[in-house]
Amino acid sequence: MSEQKDRMLRGEWYRDSDPQLVAERRRCQDLLDRFNATSSGESSRRRELLRELLGELGDGSWVMPRFQCDYGYLIRIGPNSFLNYDAILMDCAPITIGADVSIGPRAQLLTALHPLDDHELRRERWERAEPIVVGDNVWFGGGVIVCAGVTVGDNTVVGAGSVVTRDLPSGVLAAGNPARVVRKLDRST
Repeated sequence: MSEQKDRMLRGEWYRDSDPQLVAERRRCQDLLDRFNATSSGESSRRRELLRELLGELGDGSWVMPRFQCDYGYLIRIGPNSFLNYDAILMDCAPITIGADVSIGPRAQLLTALHPLDDHELRRERWERAEPIVVGDNVWFGGGVIVCAGVTVGDNTVVGAGSVVTRDLPSGVLAAGNPARVVRKLDRST
C-alpha cells in the first residue's frame, strides 16, 4: 500500500495525486461508467457491478443511476436500502449506510476535507477525510448534503435540501442549512 493511501485510510492529510489512488479512482470510474450505462431492464447486471464496486451491498438494496463515488470499496450499504438518482458519495473515508435507509435524488455524502487556514497546503492539493455513518431506517429528502465526520442516528428524517454539518440524534426530524432538529418523531406514526 502506498504511503498516501495509508495516510488517507488513517484520516491524515494526504495527496490524491498518488499513483495508487489515481489507479483506484480510474477503476472505480470504469465500473461506474458501466453501471450508469445500463438500461432499466438490466437489474441483475447493475447489482453485479455494484457488488464489484462497493465494500458491501446488503440484500434487497438498490442504487439508481446516475451514481458517482471516488473509490467504491469504502462504501457499505446495509440491507433493504435505496439510493435514488444522481447520488454522489465521495468516499475518501468510509461511508456506512444502515438497513432500510431511503436517500432521495441528488443527495451528496461528502467525506473530503481541505485545509482552511493554510492556502499553500490547499494549493498543493492536500486533503483528508472523515467517515460518515447513517443509521438504520433513516430517510433523506432530495438534495440533502451530509458533510464529513457526521453520524445520523437511527429513525431520523432529514428534510429536502438540508445541509447536515453536525451529528443528528436518533428519532428526530431535522431540516435547514445548517440542519437543525425540528422535533422528535412519534414512533406510532
